[in-house]
Amino acid sequence: MPVPDRIERVLELHHPPEKVWAALTTADGLGGWFGSSAEIDDLRPGGQARVRWNDGEEHTLWIQIVDPPRRFSYRWAIEGLPPSDPRRTYVEFTLEPRPAGTRLTVVETGFAQLPDDQADAYEGNATGWRTELAELTEYLDAAA
Repeated sequence: MPVPDRIERVLELHHPPEKVWAALTTADGLGGWFGSSAEIDDLRPGGQARVRWNDGEEHTLWIQIVDPPRRFSYRWAIEGLPPSDPRRTYVEFTLEPRPAGTRLTVVETGFAQLPDDQADAYEGNATGWRTELAELTEYLDAAA
């Protein structure tokens, strides 16, 4: 069975878009929910960010779109592939203001380029987004 190409999650957050944007695009914000620490070299298309977890895992985010406070996107390596592999997935966050806060849509695409024996990369990210987005909600709620 072919690997699905798309993961999509939608959250209704009780926080204004500017606060959600800061959680997605600042080192303090990313390190507060997406990993244990983060560095952002330059928040612009072509810039990079690095996210680290306490277990030693580290990911580089190659920034693609910065459209405050509406869209933020990056490419990153696919888990399980060697670091030299050029294949990447594309992650896009879309923020929509709502009367009660922000609707956040997260879409990750690019898994269809993987062979069937790499389906665990898709499953790992699908599970990972559930966990990480729950942590985003906790992070935002704690800072309220």
